[in-house]
Amino acid sequence: MKSLVDEFLNYLVIERGLSKNTISSYGTDLRHFASYLESIGITDPDSVKRQDIMDYLLKLKDSKISSNSISRALVAIKMFYKFLVRERLARDDVAGVLESPRLVRPIPNVMGIQEVDRLLAAPDVRGLIGLRDKAALELLYASGMRVSELVDLTMDGLNLEVGFIKCRGKGDKERMVPIGKRAKEAINRYLEKGRPRYQKAGASDPHLFLSRLGKKISRVTFWKMIKSNAKIARIKTDVTPHTLRHSFATHLLERGADLRVVQEMLGHADISTTQIYTHINKERLKLIHKEFHPRA
Repeated sequence: MKSLVDEFLNYLVIERGLSKNTISSYGTDLRHFASYLESIGITDPDSVKRQDIMDYLLKLKDSKISSNSISRALVAIKMFYKFLVRERLARDDVAGVLESPRLVRPIPNVMGIQEVDRLLAAPDVRGLIGLRDKAALELLYASGMRVSELVDLTMDGLNLEVGFIKCRGKGDKERMVPIGKRAKEAINRYLEKGRPRYQKAGASDPHLFLSRLGKKISRVTFWKMIKSNAKIARIKTDVTPHTLRHSFATHLLERGADLRVVQEMLGHADISTTQIYTHINKERLKLIHKEFHPRA
């Protein structure tokens, strides 16, 4: 079964163009599923029954796995069996009629505008690292980019004269996102005084944000950086790179931005994903009403 899983993952890379993270997640899910089947003596896809799949999903549920993760595992199994049948590696699509569990989408964590201001003011721009971190944080909040898109951003993706950046999102889809005056100023300072000092002699890494080694910064480095600056800014809530993305979308919608425009800037394929931010607005309005209305 595991060799078939590898064939399926290669198909996703070559034919479907899914993101590396999505393919990695599907691979993890399917290898766990294959290991479970082996543990009950099944090594042939044609020997799998619908009840075997249901038993596996129930096993995940008993292990306190979230409904989102269980749903993703089932999606991976269904896609896997469609592939097997199409490639004539299995006779029947035994997973086709199974329904995904209802997803419970949590309300994302969002910072207030004053908290964002404090975070963006935290880096010490008198130093080399501070120049880079300031530019990265300003750009992340100005554009709503994913951190993976930020660290992959290259110099040719910048058009500071026009005020746009070009980034690649999930599924290798390219989009143009506007950035504001503050982000442009921070990036220009970094390009003038910071990035040249990160570049190593004879090296020409094309990425915008470089590490001390002259290579693109990692997501882990950025995660640590944002945690450090959140501590300096005395922000008590948990702040991650995705918190700035959530805050970007929420603050736009609070000021009347069109949902479809926000969807395009975030790079969401389905508007239902973007609609989660309208729920955030409702929750924030209820909290404000409860705190300030005399009869709340």
